[in-house]
Amino acid sequence: MGFIKFLKFLKLKLRRKRVAERVAAVHEDSVIVEDSTKGVRSMVFCWEEIKKMTMDLSIMVGYGGFSTVYLAEFPDSTRAAVKIQCSSERLDRAYKQELEILTHVRHPNVVKLLGYCNDREEGILLLEYIPNGNLQEKLHNSNYVPLSWKRRMIITFQLAQVLEYLHEKCSLQIVHGDIKPSNILLDDQMNCKLCDFGSAKMGFSSLVLPPSSRRNRITLLGSPGYTDPYYLKTGLVSKKNDVYSFGVIVLELITGLEAFNLVNGEIVTTRADVALRDVEKVVEIIDPRLGGEIIDLDEVKTMAGVAAMCLCDCPSLRPSMSDILSTMRNKISWISLCVFEEKVV
Repeated sequence: MGFIKFLKFLKLKLRRKRVAERVAAVHEDSVIVEDSTKGVRSMVFCWEEIKKMTMDLSIMVGYGGFSTVYLAEFPDSTRAAVKIQCSSERLDRAYKQELEILTHVRHPNVVKLLGYCNDREEGILLLEYIPNGNLQEKLHNSNYVPLSWKRRMIITFQLAQVLEYLHEKCSLQIVHGDIKPSNILLDDQMNCKLCDFGSAKMGFSSLVLPPSSRRNRITLLGSPGYTDPYYLKTGLVSKKNDVYSFGVIVLELITGLEAFNLVNGEIVTTRADVALRDVEKVVEIIDPRLGGEIIDLDEVKTMAGVAAMCLCDCPSLRPSMSDILSTMRNKISWISLCVFEEKVV
């Protein structure tokens, strides 16, 4: 067995060496673009360079309805993720929007843009590689060890931090538009990394026609179970759409239930309604996989209360992300000690 492992190790080293040799010229030939307002540097790659770094797209590490993600490697063995968007007029707009937003934002809990390629009809982004999957997998895949309550709270706090940054601290305020566990990646330290800004809206012109408009049906934001019902009725995009989605994720973290069950059509907001109306009953819906832990029920009640406020029918009654962070700092005293609160400019 030891000899077989040694052979596998040699094979891996040889493969990495081949990748490094094939992309040795990448940094010399690529064009560096710098945004003068933020000092954000990203590299423009040609398609041949993308093929070399991914060894002809040989390792797929993720996929969605509209894009596929491949593993890439720089000459120094640093890994990256190449996201290739499907080609269509609408998806081209989404690609350009995501590229523009990632060029402007810098936050420790946002996936970093390393470069892009405009040589093909499909949009191509080169992003930092996040090795630990996503929150959807960790919460709802039985093959993974259940997340501890403490880790769930840290992820919640980090997500609130990055949404506060997007909503209130960017020069052009940003509504993400598709907050859900599969868009929350986890790094090797299990820190939250928000991704997929293809549905995002930037600035104050975030107004689309109501969903009754046939022309705009395909532009509706969000995912089943996470989309703000008020947005579905009016087509109005606002920061409170993200707040609603955040509330759904908090419920998922408390209950361990999926936002929308494809098998029986059950929605977590309906299942957790008893706790949303009376946080004292939250014990009835706590994820049973947390049974082996000693959990502070006051913390769970606090988060159930936060979720209830986020899910208010009237958007104006929902809290801001700053309000949510303030509540968590005041009610869950240890959270600020465990999460580094970097000052982002």
